[in-house]
Amino acid sequence: MKQRFVTIQILCLCLISSTLLLTGCDTVPISGRRQLNYVPDSYINSMSFDSYREFLSKSKVSTDPKGTAMVKRVGENIQKAVERYFEMENQSELLEGYEWEFNLVDDPAANAWAMAGGKVVVYTGLLKIAKTDEQLAVVVGHEIAHAVARHGSERLSQQLIYTFGGVALDKALEDQPGKTKELIMTAYGAGGQYGVLLPYSRLHETEADHLGMIFMALAGYNPEAAVSFWENMSANNKGKEPPEFLSTHPSHSTRIEKIKEFMPKAMFYYTGKPR
Repeated sequence: MKQRFVTIQILCLCLISSTLLLTGCDTVPISGRRQLNYVPDSYINSMSFDSYREFLSKSKVSTDPKGTAMVKRVGENIQKAVERYFEMENQSELLEGYEWEFNLVDDPAANAWAMAGGKVVVYTGLLKIAKTDEQLAVVVGHEIAHAVARHGSERLSQQLIYTFGGVALDKALEDQPGKTKELIMTAYGAGGQYGVLLPYSRLHETEADHLGMIFMALAGYNPEAAVSFWENMSANNKGKEPPEFLSTHPSHSTRIEKIKEFMPKAMFYYTGKPR
């Protein structure tokens, strides 16, 4: 009976998703993938900026001048590359409302993240692995790609469907503000149920690797650094990585394999020559 209920629930979710796909589709830059997104940028950017400020107020922003300068330098270089790419594609309007910001926070975790509207955080623990500008560009390019591809909005749209049956965001905020704000926050982290929302998260990660390599190449960083960086990350996390089917991220071996597939296109952006 329980299995039957779950099956019906998933079928309903698919039906609602199919209906909304007819009216709430966007196209992800570069990859060309069609995505479900019916959350206005104004909503998600406003929430992002508020959450970012709150995070910084409760965190210890690094006072290390070398590390801070590195994060801002790499971040701003990729920002300019992203803006140049969208300008070349006559799509600069997709970056309207962005308020770029790059901060280094004291935290031993080898991690970084980005929120909608260009808000990026790098943890000091990551700089123990990403020791050069090019290696850091791999991660910053990847995180900025999440924001540019509107992965947070897409995930939030999926979660609104799963939780509320696809009601509008303003209606969800009015009826269940606490639950809706929780969904907005988890749109940038793990969420949903295994087998329903989780596969989208792995898709987002692979897509962010793809876009991120293009952005770092346009910023003048050799995208081949992506392979060595993830090999370093794999060695650092040896014995700690969860099984791929329970992870929102691809396994390091899967990620490196896909990165090598993306490499010829990224190198073209880097050198201007086919490979």
